[in-house]
Amino acid sequence: MTPHHRAPDDQDEPALLRDQFRQLLRYRSLLACGVAVGLLGGGYLALGGDDTYTATGEVLVRSAISDPFAAGSTADKGINIGSERQTAVSDTVGTLAAGTLLKAGDDVTARKLLTGLQVTNPPNTLTLRFSYTAATPEQARARAEALAGAYLAHRKARTEESIRNMSDGYRAQLRPLEEKRDLLEDQIGAGAEDDVSSARANIIVSISELSRKISELKALDTTPGYLNKKPVAPTSPTGPGLPLLLGLGGVVGLALGLLLSWVRLVFDPAVRSTRELVRSLGAPLLGTLPRERAAAGSLLAIGRGTSRLAEEYRAVAFRLAYDPSFAENRRLLVTAPRGDNTAAAAAAANLAAAFAEMGRDVLLVEADLRTPSLARDLGSGSHEVRPPRWAAEDGGGWPAGGRTNVDVPGSGAFALIPGTTVDNVPRALTSPPVGRIVAEADRTGNVVIVLAPPVLSYADAVALVDRVEGVMIVCDPREVHRSDLERIREIIGASGGAVLGALLHPGRRRLRRAERRAKPTRRRSGGGSGPTAEPDAPEITGDPTETLGLRAFTQPAARR
Repeated sequence: MTPHHRAPDDQDEPALLRDQFRQLLRYRSLLACGVAVGLLGGGYLALGGDDTYTATGEVLVRSAISDPFAAGSTADKGINIGSERQTAVSDTVGTLAAGTLLKAGDDVTARKLLTGLQVTNPPNTLTLRFSYTAATPEQARARAEALAGAYLAHRKARTEESIRNMSDGYRAQLRPLEEKRDLLEDQIGAGAEDDVSSARANIIVSISELSRKISELKALDTTPGYLNKKPVAPTSPTGPGLPLLLGLGGVVGLALGLLLSWVRLVFDPAVRSTRELVRSLGAPLLGTLPRERAAAGSLLAIGRGTSRLAEEYRAVAFRLAYDPSFAENRRLLVTAPRGDNTAAAAAAANLAAAFAEMGRDVLLVEADLRTPSLARDLGSGSHEVRPPRWAAEDGGGWPAGGRTNVDVPGSGAFALIPGTTVDNVPRALTSPPVGRIVAEADRTGNVVIVLAPPVLSYADAVALVDRVEGVMIVCDPREVHRSDLERIREIIGASGGAVLGALLHPGRRRLRRAERRAKPTRRRSGGGSGPTAEPDAPEITGDPTETLGLRAFTQPAARR
């Protein structure tokens, strides 16, 4: 069979982009705030600002020409449309237009008049478009027309002044030639030679040339241009309307929300993705618990019928059962990073039920001796059984004081050693009876699961690592920090154990707000909320390829 090669996830750019986008969507409140700010800004600009009106006129610019109907003559000869546009917005044109408007009763200064003017040039044309924005339609029309007229008047005056200056220059050259011509005529009358007649003829030719140029200048058509489109009073305000401003505000607000989310993501110490969790912990992701409303008074999801939560616990149990590191010792230490240990207790109990469903002899040890409550949380399905023979020799204290058999409807049963409050927790956890109990996993078909307090809150879990080598971390990815996971990996590795993987569970913050609005929650003796009150936690979806599929087991459940 030809092997299928798959690119590593770290180099899969589409997967990385999707992962980063999902990370940004974690901060929905920031995104919603950004969109709300954008919509409010767009609404304020649409409703809070004054209405403005814009009138537009178009002027076709042409140069002075002697014969506009002659072949080869063009109206754009010598026209720099960029310079003409700058002239149209100059103070000279503004002063002329202000004088015209003053005669019509509109007293406005040239500088203020030019603030509402915008002159543009459509591409590949000799047209200047005069757009004027004012508070009223009539004012916009009158000022646009005055500015366009002032530009044409200024350009006509400038052209006529150039023609007058050139004519005066030609006349200044013509005057000495005429005087010299008159002098030569007097000499010819006195019997001058042929060279005098020749000089006189040359002067007459020069005089004729200058006279012709002066005549051509006088004959030039000095029309500066044409007002092709006369400004008219607009009928509606200019600018985008309310729908467009709201749309633009929403887009800008979304961009602002994404920026805030990105900044929040950069400085967020929490784990941002399952890939980062696996990299920080140095262990695989065993599973992700779905959101599910737990039954009242029940810690076990297995045995209450088919549910997504029970199937996920079964998948994790199957994956551990076929993990070489776990299959060699069949010991599992379940703990949380810090804070509430309720999720870890539920995971330990359900994994014990799942292994019992496979036909294994399961012993669940509650090593949380500071706030023990597992036996109470498991409910009425548990009943005491006779402890082993060696327990009487150790005085009957924890953990030899007694065992409880927990029935799992339809799945079998597992043994529970409930935790009790002791005076010296470290001495109790490192006592010989604990070693004897953990050693029961050496029997064929036995599995020992130990529930320990949070590993970063107490040293209890570290004290058990040398006897229970395999550790599973149960955590909420939105609350655990990357530095915590790295520290857990270093602590467990230095203690001689190994992290088998992580189990993610939904958060409880939303649940607790709902509980305060609804009804009081049954509390644990240590102050933490019971595991049965988990109605509304956000669902965390992981990579489905990171959990094993279920396998059918036909072995009957064993009872201790």
